[in-house]
Amino acid sequence: MEPYHSADNIPFEEHFEIHIPNDQAEQVHVKSGLLHNDSGDDIPPKVHMCFDSLDDVKQFYKNYGIRSGFGIRTRTSARGEDNEINYIKLVCSREGNYVSAIPPELKTVPTKAKQCKASITAAKKDGQWFIRSVVTGHSHDISPKKSRLIRGNRKVDMHSRQTVETNDDAGVRINKSFRSLVSEAGGYENVNFIERDVRNYIGQQRRSLCKDGDGQTLLRHFSKMRELNNDFFFEIDMDEDNRICNVFWADARSRAASEDFGDVVSFDTTYLTNKYDMPFAPFVGVNHHGHSILLGCGLVSAEDTRSFVWIFECWLRCMYNKPPEGIVTDQCKAMLNAIGEVFPTTKHRWCLWHIMKKVPEKLQGYTKYKSIKAELKRLVYDSITVGEFELGWDAFIGQYDLSTNDWLTTLFDERHRWVPCYLKSQFWAGMSTTQRSEGLNAFFDGFINSGTTLQQFVVQYDNALRQKAEKEFEADFASSNTTIACGSQSLIERQFQLQYTHAKFAELQNEFRGKINCFVKRVFEEREKNLFNPYTYFIG
Repeated sequence: MEPYHSADNIPFEEHFEIHIPNDQAEQVHVKSGLLHNDSGDDIPPKVHMCFDSLDDVKQFYKNYGIRSGFGIRTRTSARGEDNEINYIKLVCSREGNYVSAIPPELKTVPTKAKQCKASITAAKKDGQWFIRSVVTGHSHDISPKKSRLIRGNRKVDMHSRQTVETNDDAGVRINKSFRSLVSEAGGYENVNFIERDVRNYIGQQRRSLCKDGDGQTLLRHFSKMRELNNDFFFEIDMDEDNRICNVFWADARSRAASEDFGDVVSFDTTYLTNKYDMPFAPFVGVNHHGHSILLGCGLVSAEDTRSFVWIFECWLRCMYNKPPEGIVTDQCKAMLNAIGEVFPTTKHRWCLWHIMKKVPEKLQGYTKYKSIKAELKRLVYDSITVGEFELGWDAFIGQYDLSTNDWLTTLFDERHRWVPCYLKSQFWAGMSTTQRSEGLNAFFDGFINSGTTLQQFVVQYDNALRQKAEKEFEADFASSNTTIACGSQSLIERQFQLQYTHAKFAELQNEFRGKINCFVKRVFEEREKNLFNPYTYFIG
């Protein structure tokens, strides 16, 4: 349809010289964005329509766009001598011709611009607004069914906001919250927003929690937690500009658990960062059910020696200056330096899994890679004594001409930190890798993510910790109210059955069955004569 008349080429001052005959039969007075006339028919925009306010004009055209299947936006506006808007042009959201700053030879990006001419103009006269021109033709297809997907037509209603906020506080993932809203509404077609809108809303709410500054927000939250329990421990490290550098906290449950299960801890920072790129740094132990338990938690701004020294000192003060007997970390030089400074008496072990994971990256370029990999794994996992490993290593390096490989040289120099035969005399609570940390990090997956703010981080951390405590409580109940039958008539097994939890007794029972069902075929008293083939002196 052609426009009734266009205001685009009219001089600015002429926009406000509106003369409407008193006998104008087509004049319609629309109040508060009315969508229908008395007969119930939809009212399309027409020249000389009258509105009480600018908001009514916008709402009317927006509603018309929703019914028709297009979005709207403000193209231009003008103010009068009183500095109030008295002219506006509303256009289809696909108006204009977008020119990307990135050359199309490098990258093409989607654009809504389609040079669409659909629009209305409106001007103010004598306190009321009148439509001056209407263009209804579009340069693109429009579909009322898809109107709900247009950005300007989407809105998260109050009920949905309350629902997703409640779910977010409880640690429910946003995608699950959105699906529940869709199910409640009876289908996607009945929901006036998409999942991205819910994510944006929750992100705004999380950021608003920290509008006074993360430092003050965290301090208030931690202070409140300490008021509830004097054993709650926290420290915040801030720089000269009052910005957070590092954070550490531990609740009363974690501090109490460290007295029984703090002999060996796993410390890992590789799993998750928050929205400020501060790595999540948990101290993880193992309880009497074999479950991973949290013995304190930190967020560090940088993975350097200073940050690790700070967080290790916090943990030491929190745990009544009792250092762990052993600590498992990844192969990090900064951690190595910090542990030597803060925990000088602690046995430090590198994560074996992380080291073996690097084998393809470091050795795949060799022609005999498969043989090298198999021999290295045999050396690491099957060497029983230190002498056996060292003699085997020398033979391994010579056989495959690996003396110039710097990675292997460094590993051999630090062999007492990662090779099992060097560490078997030390108590490690079943931990040879930092997978305990990674497993606990995975436990937090449903509560925290890379978009979580600091304040939201500690709130959701507490929610996750309560759920973890409930799992331990359930395991305690099962161990005290049920019994795992013995697999033999042995009185030794019976003793373990009475004293151990179900999880630990099941582990021992598997070992016990293996021992009573094996038999010795051949034993050499002089083991050193058979260093390179341990299976020649014992077969079970």
